[in-house]
Amino acid sequence: MREPFELARNSVVYFECSYPKGRMTAQRQTHVTEAGYLAFERISDTKHEYFAGTVYAMVGGSVRHNRIAGSAYADLYAQLRGRDCNIYPSDMRVKVVQTGLYTYPDISIVCGHEQFEDDKEDTLLNPVVIIEILSPSTEKYDRGKKFQHYRSLFSLREYILISQHEYHIERFVRQADNSWNLSEATGPDEQIDLTTIQCVLALKDVYERVAFLPDEEGE
Repeated sequence: MREPFELARNSVVYFECSYPKGRMTAQRQTHVTEAGYLAFERISDTKHEYFAGTVYAMVGGSVRHNRIAGSAYADLYAQLRGRDCNIYPSDMRVKVVQTGLYTYPDISIVCGHEQFEDDKEDTLLNPVVIIEILSPSTEKYDRGKKFQHYRSLFSLREYILISQHEYHIERFVRQADNSWNLSEATGPDEQIDLTTIQCVLALKDVYERVAFLPDEEGE
């Protein structure tokens, strides 16, 4: 068990590693308010998710994770240059107002008027595209409960999942009836179109500096 740390005055939570996604769940359930979480988070050296009064410490990504995220970010940033869209790396916190989740997508994109929770402008409310890089410890959460939260964002139009272990990008697109349609690209010569923002992710560029092990290919 880790040492406790103070989130707000008289509010202490203890953590232990036990949750996929590299999060740490609270062993002792002490309710933390949103205001208390934000006050702590804004002075913390590490990132934490927040949901329903509980704070979850987040573990940093691997070298491969960061290379893929960096390549995808750089590619999309170049394509969005000069347009009325902004792209943010994982330092931008996103709040799902409908469920109360605070989290840090690997990449988030907003077009038009940006909405923030307050004048700190560090908590985005209306992303149109969210991108997550998958890993064995994140995949269940990113595909399941986290996507469930994201789907409740009225602004969100596309949700992109990028594998770390093979050439594979999945794109979920919101339909007129509020269902989500899946398309995917596999292989270095393929690409995936992000029509909401009129951008393209070529897999050879996203995975430019990634070397797959022989037993990973085709998993």
